[in-house]
Amino acid sequence: MSSFRVLRNAARVGAARPSVLATAAIKPSIRPRMAVRGYATETSPSGGSSKAVWIGAALVGAGAGYYFYTSSQPSSVTESSGQKAHPIPPTSGTEKTTLEKKGIDYQQVYNTIADMLEENEDYDDGSYGPVLVRLAWHSSGTYSAADGTGGSCGATMRFEPEATHGANNGLAVARDFLEKVKAKYPEISYGDLWTLAGICAIQEMGGPIIPWRPGRFDKTQEHVTPDGRLPDAAKDQRHVREIFYRMGFNDQEIVALLGAHAVGRCHTDRSGYEGPWTFAPTSFTNEYYKLLLDEKWVEKKWKGPKQYEDKKTHSLMMLPAEMTLAWDKEFKKWAQIYAKDQDKWFEDFSAAFSKLMELGVPYAADTKVYKFKPTTA
Repeated sequence: MSSFRVLRNAARVGAARPSVLATAAIKPSIRPRMAVRGYATETSPSGGSSKAVWIGAALVGAGAGYYFYTSSQPSSVTESSGQKAHPIPPTSGTEKTTLEKKGIDYQQVYNTIADMLEENEDYDDGSYGPVLVRLAWHSSGTYSAADGTGGSCGATMRFEPEATHGANNGLAVARDFLEKVKAKYPEISYGDLWTLAGICAIQEMGGPIIPWRPGRFDKTQEHVTPDGRLPDAAKDQRHVREIFYRMGFNDQEIVALLGAHAVGRCHTDRSGYEGPWTFAPTSFTNEYYKLLLDEKWVEKKWKGPKQYEDKKTHSLMMLPAEMTLAWDKEFKKWAQIYAKDQDKWFEDFSAAFSKLMELGVPYAADTKVYKFKPTTA
C-alpha cells in the first residue's frame, strides 16, 4: 500500500472522525506512482448473448445508481465553470467500429487517465476521480430495458438537450477533462472512453478491480435520451426502485452501487445539494455504509433542498433518497452486510458496476474482457 493511501486511511479511522478540513490538511497534493506500469489482463468473453441477459434480468424485475440530483434544480446550459456546454461532434457516426482491429492499448489509455487524476490540486478535494465516476454512471444510467434505448453506447451526453439536463449539471468538467485523452487516442469511442475513465477512477481511488469490455460506438444527436431517467434525490424508495429496476438491477445491486458515494461531494450549482458523504472523499472504501448506519442524521437547516447532516460534526451529508438505505428493511439488510465486510462489498460492487457500464452495448460474441492493473500499489 502506498504512503498516500496510508494517509487517506488514517484520515477516516478511529473513534473520533476528523473534520473535512483536518482530512484535507494531511492529504498529499500529488500521489506517488509506481515506476513500472502494469498491463491489462484479458479474460475469455462472457458466455451467451448480452441482449438476452439484460432482457432476462429486466423481466425478473430488478435498479442502479451513483449520483442523485434534485428536480427542483433547473436544467441550465451554464455549467459550474460558468461556460456554456459545447456538444462535441461525433467521430464515428452511427456505424459500429471494430476497435480490436485498431490496436488500441487500453491499459495505456487507463494509465494516461490515471496520471491526470490529480493534475489540479485545487479542483474539489484534489482529484477528478469522483466526477469521472459520475460521468460514467450518468452516461450509462439512462438505459431502459423496455425499449433498449439509452446506456453508455452512443455517448449522447455530448449533445443538447441531454448535456444540459439537470442531472448532468457540472459534467462538462469531466467531458472536457477527457478531451485531452481523446486527442491522444482518437480511435477510442466516447462511450468506451467515459466508461473506462470511471473504472480507472474507482480503481485508482482504492476500489476493486472492475471488468471492462470495449465495443461502444458513438451516435448522433437524434439518439439523445429524454430527461428524467436518472434518480431524483428528493424521492423515496419507491422511486429509487422504479428507476433502478428499469435498468435490470435488484435491491442488492442498488445498495452495492450507492456505496460509491464514499467518494465525491455534492455542489449547490450542480445537484442543488452541498457537502461530502465521508471524511475522505477521494478514497473508495465502505465508510459510506458505516457512517450511514452509525451516525445520527438530522435535517439540515438551510435555504437549499432537503438533505441530512451528521449531528456530531455537521460536515457530512446524506440525501433523502439514500436515507432509505437505512430505513427500508431490504435495503438496510444489504447496507449492514457491506458496512461489516468491505471485501464482500467490493465483490458485489465490481459485478454491478461492470453490468451498469455494459447496459445496451451490442457486444460481439468474441469481445475480450479487460481487467486493468492500477498504477499504484
